[in-house]
Amino acid sequence: MMGSSFEQFVSPYCLGTPLIAMALARPWMLYPTPSSRWIKNRLITAQDCFINRSTKQLMIPLSKEGHKCALLLTSVMMFIITMNMLGLLPYTFTPTTQLSLNIGFAVPLWLATVIMGIRNQPTLALGHLLPEGTPIRLMPVLIIMETISLFIRPLALGVRLTANLTAGQLLMQLIATAVFVLLPIIPTVAFLTAAVLLLLTLLEVAVAIMQAYVFVLLLSLYLQENT
Repeated sequence: MMGSSFEQFVSPYCLGTPLIAMALARPWMLYPTPSSRWIKNRLITAQDCFINRSTKQLMIPLSKEGHKCALLLTSVMMFIITMNMLGLLPYTFTPTTQLSLNIGFAVPLWLATVIMGIRNQPTLALGHLLPEGTPIRLMPVLIIMETISLFIRPLALGVRLTANLTAGQLLMQLIATAVFVLLPIIPTVAFLTAAVLLLLTLLEVAVAIMQAYVFVLLLSLYLQENT
């Protein structure tokens, strides 16, 4: 049972070819092309409204120098949201449940913020490793601890996204299995369990959106420290 439950997180193959590349390219195929017309359709209008509001919210804590990364941060957020949402459909694969993929997103983006800080303001960037007023005896220990916490950031980004999506989808599959098992035995309990599954699905939709937003929000906070 446990082995079959975790099979949904295995990268699919077709004729020996991994399909994760197709899963990564799938989100961009679904977005409508922006129109140059003054009056747009409802889908493009809703998409523009969501992107504009999300971008404004992400740019609030950033300085003007950090606003140059608005397009990158918004693109990453929309990409992760779409992959998370599509992964909730039946017979689909969620690439963001793979820790290797999330780390591959987190490390380059985090490293870019660190390099940007060292290039633009090296004194302030290195000053985060040693807060002002630290006793001399604690300086070596504090520098080591701050350095470790700095390098843990991309790992925490990837693990947070992976753990939340994996736990939610695994719980949905376990409850769905319980519904099918209880349906011929105790139909009343099965219908109540199905209602719980519906509520959990709605919660998972919210989690899929929030985790993508939190991922990019933490990146914007890291960017704020280095701009």
